[in-house]
Amino acid sequence: MHTAVKVAVRGRVQGVGFRPFVFVLADVYQLNGTVQNNMDGVKIYLEGESEQIQLFLADLKKKSPRLAKINEIVIEETEPQNAINFTIIESSRSGTSMLVIPIDSAVCEECLAEMNDPKNFRYQYPFINCTQCGPRYTIIEELPYDRPYTSMKSFPMCDDCREEYDNPNNRRHHAQPIACPTCGPMVKLLDVLGVEVDSKNPLMATITLLKEGKILALKGIGGYHLCCDAHNERAVAELRKRKNRPSRPLAVMAATLSTVEKLAELNKAECDLLKSPESPIVVLRKNGQSGLAEGIAPAMSTIGVMLPYTPLHHLLLADPELSCLVMTSANPSGLPIVYKDDEYIHYLAGIADFYLVHNREILHPVDDSVVQVNNGKLDFLRRSRGYVPDPFTTDKDVTGIIAFGGQQKTTFTIGRNEQIFVGPHIGDLENIETIDHYQKELAHLLKWVDTKVQTAVIDAHPNYHIQKLVKEYPFEDLIEVQHHHAHMAACLDEHRISSQSYGIILDGTGYGLDGHIWGFEIFYGDTARFERLAHLHYTPLPGSEKCIREPWRNAAAMLISHHGVEGMDLAKAIFPDKYAEIDILKLMIEKKINTVYAGTCGRLFDAVSAICGVTKVSSYDGEAAILLAELVDEMVIYEAYPFVVLETDILTIDFSKMIKEIVVDVLAEKEISTISGRFHETVVQAIVAVMEQVQIQKPDANRNVVLSGGSIHNRYLRKRIKSELTKRDFNVFVPELVPCNDGGLSYGQLVVASAKKGAKTCV
Repeated sequence: MHTAVKVAVRGRVQGVGFRPFVFVLADVYQLNGTVQNNMDGVKIYLEGESEQIQLFLADLKKKSPRLAKINEIVIEETEPQNAINFTIIESSRSGTSMLVIPIDSAVCEECLAEMNDPKNFRYQYPFINCTQCGPRYTIIEELPYDRPYTSMKSFPMCDDCREEYDNPNNRRHHAQPIACPTCGPMVKLLDVLGVEVDSKNPLMATITLLKEGKILALKGIGGYHLCCDAHNERAVAELRKRKNRPSRPLAVMAATLSTVEKLAELNKAECDLLKSPESPIVVLRKNGQSGLAEGIAPAMSTIGVMLPYTPLHHLLLADPELSCLVMTSANPSGLPIVYKDDEYIHYLAGIADFYLVHNREILHPVDDSVVQVNNGKLDFLRRSRGYVPDPFTTDKDVTGIIAFGGQQKTTFTIGRNEQIFVGPHIGDLENIETIDHYQKELAHLLKWVDTKVQTAVIDAHPNYHIQKLVKEYPFEDLIEVQHHHAHMAACLDEHRISSQSYGIILDGTGYGLDGHIWGFEIFYGDTARFERLAHLHYTPLPGSEKCIREPWRNAAAMLISHHGVEGMDLAKAIFPDKYAEIDILKLMIEKKINTVYAGTCGRLFDAVSAICGVTKVSSYDGEAAILLAELVDEMVIYEAYPFVVLETDILTIDFSKMIKEIVVDVLAEKEISTISGRFHETVVQAIVAVMEQVQIQKPDANRNVVLSGGSIHNRYLRKRIKSELTKRDFNVFVPELVPCNDGGLSYGQLVVASAKKGAKTCV
């Protein structure tokens, strides 16, 4: 029977070759009609035999392009219009946006094969792409996604590209960034002053410079990278010196998967991540035989590795003598990634020796995403390129809720219907440049998502920059969310847990409802509310932020607070060069001069790291804790130090005995790796002891437990806490798709606000 239907497809269906796929599918089933991009997604009109239409619809989702993600298909019967063929029609820019913005994708194998084929007219062309790969989010100016509304609008297609673009049977049919050497972007090599280097082949000249030990600034998809030969110790040391990055690990880009296997241990899950279209940096265990410069990840047992994800990367790494490059974001310390063509000379002066640039404008910068496989589960350290701004789905209407995140590792999150859009990694809101970057990217995503701006959600910390920033927007209402409740809620929502559950939140810094700094919390509740059941004993931070930057101060203060005069003696014994300053710290604590009180996992790790001599002064956020954790063998179960759980109004974990014994062990010159392992296990056993006690107090409580907070990136803690609680019949859930650090904070804030608003509606 001849019939007709209208089909609305929503999800990630623009910029992924969806219309050409529909065109070919219609041809297979001999159907007539149209397909069109619009602000709602993709609209399809079909007419033909009813059986053929049903076969078409079955294949629509089952065989969609690899980058497509269909969230919804709505089918409506309609009257046939006697269409005589099937066509792709011009996009409609009217209506309310329901679009999912296409994400940037690593170059596909088909394009690489063409790029390496001397007979192909795109041979060695560094901007080759098709509907299944290449830039998307970073080049979009307006929606829907069409070439005139991207930074490719300034590159008119040549006849060859136009023929492919218009051919429904071609892989580049309606590939918006389509280009070739005749009509597309080009690279050029500039010297330190920004003057073009006279070279017939800029890529070959760049390879020569890298082999000579030079530092290059390379313009990529989402911004500039600084790169050098990863085997060249002198070049790596010079890059660190110029960038003022003394010890934080540097990521590397390896030419091939076989190259990665020479650098690190690799399992199937990690291999799949490296090869995925998202192509993130994957944190891997070193295998000890890499031959890379020691300065890349000093004192680390892990290394961050990615594969080439642009054609330009592949061309640079084609030389066998450059099998691995340092590839780190090009930004002066503390500032956002450099991406504008009029800024790189200014911001990278004194860092880069040469610049390899191109003339395709980057409209939206994105840093590389960073992930690890942690106890068999995906663990996002940074969710950005390749994943942003792909939305999460939720089971609640979150329209109009805008969450602003926190102070560090900041992201923002926007709600629209049952979609949650988490913005790109922004960084730490510590300077005007980063705040400006934050506001620009928020404005763009708000415009694209096209939702009303109704409820602002912010962290409860009174001194966060967000508190001032939010006042610049016309919100109807404002909701403050406690930091660690947001972490808990993010994990609850990710796993669709609506019931009351336990939350174990191990974190660095979060403003507590009692005015102290929280970060070692046992909660019970849901996304709307929580009860605090247990926490770490508070200790002073004299000098506040200075104690975080210089963990030895935190350690000395902890000893003084726990053990008085004996603690003073222990502090001076462990830090013999700090006698006078320790006396000052004692006075500050007694007089309560610039002293706050904290009970956080991050500060506890910092103190133990300093006592062990691992990190007394931090050069980057989390360094002390990270390096202490690097000493632990995940396959060993260590003997715990003593601790006490104090049964006050709220259960309080007291590690004073442990801290004292660690000092004694260090002074006795016991193995630091064993001390670190025992410390880690003590944290695990303290949590288990508290959970056993609260379960006695709440015998009918739900046994679901979510783990979150930045310290849950710690491999040993995540593995051992889950193992021990599972043995005791708890159901343990960990963040997998949303970062457990502050990069996931805005997601959790939005979820809490939605739940609170829903609770008010129901009252």
